[in-house]
Amino acid sequence: MKETSVKQRLAAILAADATGFSRLMADDEQSTMAALDAARSVFRTRIEAHQGRVMDMAGDSIFAVFDTASGAVEAAQEVQRALNADAAQMPQERQMRFRIGVHLGDVMEKSDGTVFGDGVNIAARLEALAEPGGITVSDAVQGAVRGKVEATFDDQGEQRVKNIAHPVHAYRWVMHEHEREAPHSGFGRIGKPLSDKPSIAVLPFHNLSNDPNQEYFADGIAGDLLTALSRYRWLMVIARSSSFSYKGRSPDMRQVGRELGVRHIVEGSVRKSGDRIRISAQLIDASDGNHVWAERYDRDLADVFQLQDEMALTIAAAIEPELSRAEQERARRKPPESLDAWDMYQRGLWHYWQYSKESSTEAQRLFSEAIGLDPHFAAARSFLAYSHFTGSHQAFEEPQQALALARDGALRALAIDEKDPIAHLALGRVLAGNGDYAAAIGELEIAVRLNPSFSLAHYTLASVLFLCGHHERALVSFEAAGRLTPIGPLIWGIKTMHANTLAALGRYAEAEPLARAATRHQTATFWVYANWASILGHLGELAKASAALERLMDLRPDFSESFYDRLFVGIDPAVKAPYFEGLHRAGLRQYRVTDDKTISMPRRRDT
Repeated sequence: MKETSVKQRLAAILAADATGFSRLMADDEQSTMAALDAARSVFRTRIEAHQGRVMDMAGDSIFAVFDTASGAVEAAQEVQRALNADAAQMPQERQMRFRIGVHLGDVMEKSDGTVFGDGVNIAARLEALAEPGGITVSDAVQGAVRGKVEATFDDQGEQRVKNIAHPVHAYRWVMHEHEREAPHSGFGRIGKPLSDKPSIAVLPFHNLSNDPNQEYFADGIAGDLLTALSRYRWLMVIARSSSFSYKGRSPDMRQVGRELGVRHIVEGSVRKSGDRIRISAQLIDASDGNHVWAERYDRDLADVFQLQDEMALTIAAAIEPELSRAEQERARRKPPESLDAWDMYQRGLWHYWQYSKESSTEAQRLFSEAIGLDPHFAAARSFLAYSHFTGSHQAFEEPQQALALARDGALRALAIDEKDPIAHLALGRVLAGNGDYAAAIGELEIAVRLNPSFSLAHYTLASVLFLCGHHERALVSFEAAGRLTPIGPLIWGIKTMHANTLAALGRYAEAEPLARAATRHQTATFWVYANWASILGHLGELAKASAALERLMDLRPDFSESFYDRLFVGIDPAVKAPYFEGLHRAGLRQYRVTDDKTISMPRRRDT
């Protein structure tokens, strides 16, 4: 028998499939196949134009191989722009949209051109993470095309995917307004919004089960989601009586946006199978009908009411950062002379989440300008206050002065709106910064109660519980924050503080992967290296600990126990002692502070 030669090489793999293909086929098989054939033609043309080769087009899936990541990404962008423009001309229920994943890695190639291996598998898993009409790429691709391809990516963090042993770091393609093809529908843009704030409507969820009793569950999910979203004070949510008037209909989302005067729409579906239930949800830009976000959740159908609550909070928490990101992008695109208070606030949030001294200063300037335009803007005052706390904690500002400004700002925000969770969050942080942990926990519990899907409040409560020694309670809150924030700029903070809490309980082996993962996020600060070095020190991995410590001292040369004590007033000694024990094992020198100088003591020797 003739042997088939196999060679290993580096290649970029593009994987794609159509979303909702089975439903489309069940509704109209002939039209769906015609649409699929047209889409395949687009894929083939754009792939070959960028020196790619189609490997397979079985069913509704497409696989292609490229010699370069740039070629794969450029082809993927062109495909999605073309197919999204075509889909926008169709009624919502007949739109065929594709997910695309792109990975750069080693593959095995047979002499007949067949390609297989982990590189192909990872591309397929990335495709499953993409949103309908979108593209998700690996970190290898994102790094390879940076500066070579005109594309913007959002960090989706590390993702655990099926049949791949290690986490895959994913990045989501951001389709900006100027990149979208203009839809050919006659509806045009949405009409005048009902409020200056971003607005959203939640349509009734579709019951896709044969069981009519699930209609109540579907309505319950949508109703609870309305309540959960209403807790975000910056967001205007259309009343149920208006949005539920579309029940039983399949309207064009652009028309719904125009009729209700909203920027975004949530729709979804519920399907029951035995004791399992699948809940799907999509966030749609009402201006053009494109999907901003989509996700599905599979759950056991046990306690129906508990499941409704869980899913409403989970979906609301997933939607909020997408809305916030969309608002920040919209504000950043506006010319400076046309910015209003809301736009200033959104620009400020974008700068705040960059976590640098310069971006913090710019964020505070923009928050202050927003307050100048609208003195009753409680959220702007709250985040200005919170940014001063961050300035203290990250040593961007003199700690006590920053805490005083944060306290004043939080109290002013509460005087305007006592139900603003961000104001309670900021005050809680200030109280903790001054060592009053009991009062801080009280304020942070109010913030969580006012908005149970507010992940930043869960994270902050957990951090304060950790600092005063309530480690088991802290773990519960860190786990809640992690569930509510699977992606975004807060992830590194959640991971590193979760790791610290496990370390405080002596669970160093569990803590280390979390601490290591926190160092990989672009906006992470010096704290991640301090925490990782301490944990590695306790594990006895001294070479790695020393490298982490070296990185810490590069970023923060003045890091020491006295530096730590200035930022954490009244911290539980049982928390601090093992933390620095690990750092000393990593190689951190001990310091003794005198009246006029800091004296370096000899490096500790382990016995």
